Amino acid sequence: VAPTMASAIDEAILESREQGSVPDTFHLYRRNAPAISLGRFDKIGTSVDREAAARLGVSLVRRMSGGTAIYTDPGHLVYSVAVARESMPDSPPDVFRIICRGVVLALQELGIEAVFRPVNDVLVGDRKISGSAQVRRREALLQHGTLMVRTDYERMFAALRGKRPRNGLTSLAEEMEDVPSMEIIKKAMERGFSQALDADMVRDGLSAAEVERAERLVRTIYGRDEHTFIY
Repeated sequence: VAPTMASAIDEAILESREQGSVPDTFHLYRRNAPAISLGRFDKIGTSVDREAAARLGVSLVRRMSGGTAIYTDPGHLVYSVAVARESMPDSPPDVFRIICRGVVLALQELGIEAVFRPVNDVLVGDRKISGSAQVRRREALLQHGTLMVRTDYERMFAALRGKRPRNGLTSLAEEMEDVPSMEIIKKAMERGFSQALDADMVRDGLSAAEVERAERLVRTIYGRDEHTFIY
């Protein structure tokens, strides 16, 4: 999925869940190209080396959630969960703990021992393999995050500014002798999140309204430089 469309889809799903036109939704996807996802109020000048990003083919998109800039590429599996707020605790840290447990359980199924570290990370040993962020609306909330499967660290650290210790990160490729296919990893994530959320998963696609809304959001917000480079 293109980075701008992925961000638009997350917002379209959240809006649909808040309106009650769709059930709780678990969405998995991969980037079709490297990208840096900027937090809602993130300052590009302190987060991104724009010259290096352009040279390395790393696009920029500003997501609706807060937090810092993150690098993702086709070697990452990205998830989002949109649920009714009434089904979750009021405390954002408690919601992070509940939803991130889905990643922990998925990794355990793959043979990797992982733990949740507040506020919003999943660690293997003492190294981060997954991070996440939240958006909360009146009736619904969305949490999205990444699972690092294979990561182009050279490109990541060239495009991002700031001190980000390489030895503080890991990926499935570093933790497993034989990395399973993305399809197997996706199935493990489905089962992990099903257990963590105590919910049965029913495979489906985006509704026609969600597709239409996402396409409109790309045109009016996520695909516009005025939005991406506002800070």
